[in-house]
Amino acid sequence: MNENPFLTDRALATSPPHQPQSRPRILVVEDNIEIRHLNVEALMDSGYHVDVAEDGAAGWDALQLNHYDLMITENAMPKVSGLELLQKLHAARIILPVIMATGTLPQEEFARSLWLRPAATLLQPYTLAEFLRTVKEVLHGTAGAGEVIAPLPAKQREPSAVGLHL
Repeated sequence: MNENPFLTDRALATSPPHQPQSRPRILVVEDNIEIRHLNVEALMDSGYHVDVAEDGAAGWDALQLNHYDLMITENAMPKVSGLELLQKLHAARIILPVIMATGTLPQEEFARSLWLRPAATLLQPYTLAEFLRTVKEVLHGTAGAGEVIAPLPAKQREPSAVGLHL
């Protein structure tokens, strides 16, 4: 039985709780269960310690209880959006690199408030290769001497992309 009080129906850790934390710890905040599952599986297969939250409110709860090396968030979610999570991080003075992997980027808000920009963005649909490359680049940039990773440019999407097509 997991003793972590953070683990509820709204947020679940996917890695063993008593494992050494030498691996980067990543919080995935995604309300779409299929995308969440694909992203978490890809991260775990790549050796990362992963916690998940099914919406922005559960993500904020997780951030209050745990230390993370990276947060990956959707923007358009119920209760608390990805943009609101970025605002909360800033207000709480929590320094954490963020990848916004989403179908809707709040470009106007990013233009008005440069401090809200995430370390990188991925516009859905994206491939798992793009996803993992972005995670690696952001984590590497964070471990360096304050190196800033610019948002990835939009690319032609491959058929095996993660995300829902409308």
